[in-house]
Amino acid sequence: MTDLAFVRSALFLPASNARAIAKARTLAADLVILDLEDAVPEEAKEDALYAAIAAAEEGGFPGLLAIRINGSGTRWHKHEVSLIAEAGVADLIVVPKAESAKGIAALAANLERPLLAMIETPAGVLNATAVAAAQGVAGLIVGPNDLAAGLRLPEGAPRASLSYALQAVVLAARAAGVIALDGVWNRLDDADGFATECRDGRLLGFDGKTLIHPSQIEPCNRLFAPDEAELEEAGALIAAATGGAERFRGRMVETLHVEAAKRLLARAGR
Repeated sequence: MTDLAFVRSALFLPASNARAIAKARTLAADLVILDLEDAVPEEAKEDALYAAIAAAEEGGFPGLLAIRINGSGTRWHKHEVSLIAEAGVADLIVVPKAESAKGIAALAANLERPLLAMIETPAGVLNATAVAAAQGVAGLIVGPNDLAAGLRLPEGAPRASLSYALQAVVLAARAAGVIALDGVWNRLDDADGFATECRDGRLLGFDGKTLIHPSQIEPCNRLFAPDEAELEEAGALIAAATGGAERFRGRMVETLHVEAAKRLLARAGR
């Protein structure tokens, strides 16, 4: 896999966890993100950085590989950027709490790697359109946990409380022609809730979802992919289309519906 347009599942794992990295090479995640930020305690960040670079150099991951660095306001940021740029590793770099298009573009130029910008703050949401359009940005990832904290939502607030922010991220990504990934689901013992949020994310327009446990990969890949009924419908629509507005299975379709059907089949590898 080399095309970001086909990313459904993006698994975060601590770059300090050698066993998790080894296991990730056997998993069906479309994207593995070696985390240097939230998942790694301060005392382990230096070792995690070298471990991430070594893992990226070794390779062996079935999909794409990214490294999430620490933010520009932290004491680790410059050192991480310097070493990762020097090593020239990873397919992508994930940037937390992105808010400035200018800063993101400068970082992409420094790293010479495409970036996935995380929209995790109110300022990030308001600037998402500019961030998504910045040179070097390949996609946006929404960070619902940090967003909820930044918006001062009460504990247990429903996902609907983030509706504007979620839609703003998708709109920004689509306007810029880059991918949009939904945020993580924290309750690992609630598989039904996870599946519901995957369906909701796809209906909002997200391409895929970030994950925090290997058990989430299979349902994520399945639920963010078109099912057989959708594929049959798309194939039949394309076969029936003759150009312009016309009737198809009791509804009116036009060129935009044909193009959507072609994208759906391409996403399924057909």
